[in-house]
Amino acid sequence: MTMKSFPKPSDLPVPAGAEGWEEIYPYYLVFQDALKEQEDAKFWFCDSQHWPTVFKPFETIGGEFAVKCLGQYNARHLMIPNANGIDFRIHLGYLYMSPIPVPEEQIAARVPDFEARIGHYFANWETKLANWHVKVKGTIAEMETLSFAPLPEKVPFEDIENGVGKDGSEVLLENYDRLIQLAYQNWQYHFEFLNLGYIAYLDFFNFCKEVFPNIPDQSIATMVQGVDMELFRPDDELKALALLAVELELDEHFANTDDPAATLASIAAAAGGERWMAQWEQAQDPWFNFTIGNGFYAHDKYWNVHQEIPLGFIADYIRRARGGAQILRPTQKLIAEKERIVEEYRELLDPEVAAVFDAKRTLAATAYPYVENHNFYIEHWTMGVFWRKVRELGRMLADAGLFAEPEDMLYLSRNEVRDVLFDLVTSWGVGSGTPIGAVVLPEKIAHRKGIVDALKTARPAPALNTPPQSITEPFTRMLWGITTEQVQQWLGADEAQDGSTLKGMAASPGLVEGPARVIMHADELTQVQPGEILVAPVTAPSWGPIFGKITATVTDIGGMMSHAAIVCREYDLPAVTGTGSASTTIKTGDLLRVDGTKGTVEILGAQPALTGPGAHSHSHA
Repeated sequence: MTMKSFPKPSDLPVPAGAEGWEEIYPYYLVFQDALKEQEDAKFWFCDSQHWPTVFKPFETIGGEFAVKCLGQYNARHLMIPNANGIDFRIHLGYLYMSPIPVPEEQIAARVPDFEARIGHYFANWETKLANWHVKVKGTIAEMETLSFAPLPEKVPFEDIENGVGKDGSEVLLENYDRLIQLAYQNWQYHFEFLNLGYIAYLDFFNFCKEVFPNIPDQSIATMVQGVDMELFRPDDELKALALLAVELELDEHFANTDDPAATLASIAAAAGGERWMAQWEQAQDPWFNFTIGNGFYAHDKYWNVHQEIPLGFIADYIRRARGGAQILRPTQKLIAEKERIVEEYRELLDPEVAAVFDAKRTLAATAYPYVENHNFYIEHWTMGVFWRKVRELGRMLADAGLFAEPEDMLYLSRNEVRDVLFDLVTSWGVGSGTPIGAVVLPEKIAHRKGIVDALKTARPAPALNTPPQSITEPFTRMLWGITTEQVQQWLGADEAQDGSTLKGMAASPGLVEGPARVIMHADELTQVQPGEILVAPVTAPSWGPIFGKITATVTDIGGMMSHAAIVCREYDLPAVTGTGSASTTIKTGDLLRVDGTKGTVEILGAQPALTGPGAHSHSHA
């Protein structure tokens, strides 16, 4: 069978104005002419689930650290028998990945190491996970201590008296180096338990498929998913604050949440306001270290910096609570459904097999919640502090005259920024007054801004080169939803399709009809109306506050264990993930039928967006 192919990297047109784009990224992140034969022989898919917009040069740090550290746990720590890490490149501003298999002849030799290593972790899970929290929080605490103050006019006289013998500029250089190292450190910690959570889940998944050949993937996921995960805690804090505001009758003070200072001052001065403010303050640390993005971009907005975001969500929850809506997650219903499914399948087994079922399910249920919980500590909390420190450094360098705006620093790579810092401390140290960068950088940054803007005009190809006959790598299938069937759909293998039906991963069960709301960026979330079906390239866990409004979710990319799938199961909403093209095929207002049990999305026709609660029907299969 001859496989259809996606375009080669060199086949994709460069958007006008983006010529020479390769120069803005490190050499090791772009495809090389000298390696064309090898790189064209690999299948690459675009990870727009984690990196949906074009990288500015400094922002590649998240992609580099994440994918490198993911790989190290497969290939060097856990010695997973059949999977090494993931090769990755940036092409036309987007991140592409290619899983690296273990050569067949090397698999058996890795099994003893693999079994010993995962056995040690699973046998000491609670102790090691408690230590993980200590390590990660310690890294964040140290990151918070770093500062990037302007260099002084002269060395303090006390340093002369004490014989310090240094001018203080080394602190600036050391703090920058340390900031980068601490981010790298927590990204290593990020994956310490992540792959173990997936391994435990996959082991249970494969066991279920063997003993229950017709079991839906959703049923397996439901049997292990936690309902009290820390990733939902920020949203739960907002709901508690909303309900307290209702109890204290503070509704009127949330009329203009776009002005956080005025809103909070008004609440504080109101009767009962002191009690509400105390709960607000308590919720912020650490739960407002949360972004409406995913933490990989400097433009992601964090709740503790942009307080209009959580206040706006609270105001919406107050309105919904006053309207009689149940704003709390249906945790008891979810627990009952989980227990029902477990018992239903367990009863089909004889006692000996049931004991194996119990052991594997218990391990998966213990290990799996980490897969979501870690997001709060790394993508949200760690990266929130990291980007705040980056902005502080950018402001200092802009004030020193190296470029016009603090955000201009993002158009330099992290290693280029290190050179800029040495340029600054040199010009300051020798008394010349003007860093060379003040002359060189503005033109370079302006040129790169033009390239990034031009790259943003084109959507990425979903994949590159010829796919394998069958995609079997488990992480690729489960997290990204990159299956053989999905790739064939991307290639248009089903020419009989009339374009009115999209297929994807059946990620969360239920059948819904309603109007579409296409959201391409988190800043557009305020447009979502009650009763609509959310359609997006990808969702983020931090979109939780809108899941009480919508009736279903459809995404371009993502598998059974993607954020959209997990959050929708948690909120008892149908979801179809990994459609490939929903956000570009569907338009806001189109009437959709979403079947999260079958994994299909039908476009029934265009109609104005409805906003009332009667705009949909919702039944669970």
